Amino acid sequence: MKTFAMVHPEKGAIVYRDRKRFLWISALFFPLVALSGIGLYSLNGREWAFVVPLVLFYGGTALFDWLLGEDTSNPPEELVSQLEDDKFYRWLPMLTVPMHFVVLILIAGFAGTHDVSWAAMLALALTAGLYSGLGVNTAHELGHKKTELERRLARIVSAVPAYGHFCVEHNRGHHRHVATPADPASSRMGENIYKFACREIPGAFRRGWIAEQERLARQGKSAWHYENEILQSYALTAVLQISLVAVFGWLMVPFLAVHNVFAWWQLTSANYIEHYGLLRKRNANGTYEHCQPYHSWNANHVASNVVLFHLERHSDHHAHPTRRYQTLRSFPDLPSLPNGYMGMYFVALFPPLWYRVMDQRLLSLPHINGDLSLVNVDPARRAALEARYSRSLPRTVAV
Repeated sequence: MKTFAMVHPEKGAIVYRDRKRFLWISALFFPLVALSGIGLYSLNGREWAFVVPLVLFYGGTALFDWLLGEDTSNPPEELVSQLEDDKFYRWLPMLTVPMHFVVLILIAGFAGTHDVSWAAMLALALTAGLYSGLGVNTAHELGHKKTELERRLARIVSAVPAYGHFCVEHNRGHHRHVATPADPASSRMGENIYKFACREIPGAFRRGWIAEQERLARQGKSAWHYENEILQSYALTAVLQISLVAVFGWLMVPFLAVHNVFAWWQLTSANYIEHYGLLRKRNANGTYEHCQPYHSWNANHVASNVVLFHLERHSDHHAHPTRRYQTLRSFPDLPSLPNGYMGMYFVALFPPLWYRVMDQRLLSLPHINGDLSLVNVDPARRAALEARYSRSLPRTVAV
């Protein structure tokens, strides 16, 4: 385990060891999980094998989150520059980029060359989409960085799930409007994930395209100029997916449709749970307060944070977007999820269960203290929520 150390003129010797250092390497082996269904099928010929990767990812990660618990340790601020300069951390997300292309091609190739049932084909497409959804998370980590290589790789990996507008929309839209009613990627109290998806997916595409159009217009260029970063990513998507159809046949059209939509669903699920009901205060001049750590739901669960490059330390990420994953911090008294992302994705599929788990937790946050005027509420549900919680929730809430 590598030791990071320095002698501080006032604090003396400062030493830090990242207990998760070698756990991060698991990202390089995750393609084996995605391909495990094909491997098991080749051994036993049973189509139930194709469901195994989905169970391992959702159920296995949630189970390990429960077993391994949380890690609230933070690197000393004085050593952050050493961690951020460590090439071990920097290269791991970049090395996963080609793996997303390889996994999609291998699963699509298997689906296109084997006579399996439609149920099995669906499981294969969902597995491919799940792993490509992780590619959006890789794009999220790389797209916030300042080097041209990392930002270019973010656009490249976004092409696998056909979500080429992500980096533009996320960096210039979501981070600007997060935790406000203007943000299609911030879910509202009382809004179920299905309604949210219908608002978020088209809203994000529209906002990303407008942002890129405006950037090019400031340079005197058309929205259809070859420097359009969204079009660059979508051009790669077209090459990849049209090639799969050409090589493996028209069966790839429904396969890729399911793959793409389920990959998008992974991002939608993350967006849904990351800012549910949280609201930035509006200033007298109409602008919103600066985004604070308590405007994101946080989670410190070890397993899912390793899989997602510390995405779950979302509070520090929004406060410091360019900070690298290995240096993101946990803070006390943050809005905290009761399980890691995979467990919460499952809860979100059942809106009554989600509301039961999250609504009281939301209203009990110290900075909200039961006041619905401080919550980002679904307008269609406001009257019902006010009627319910004005009777059941005291003004001072025990946390």
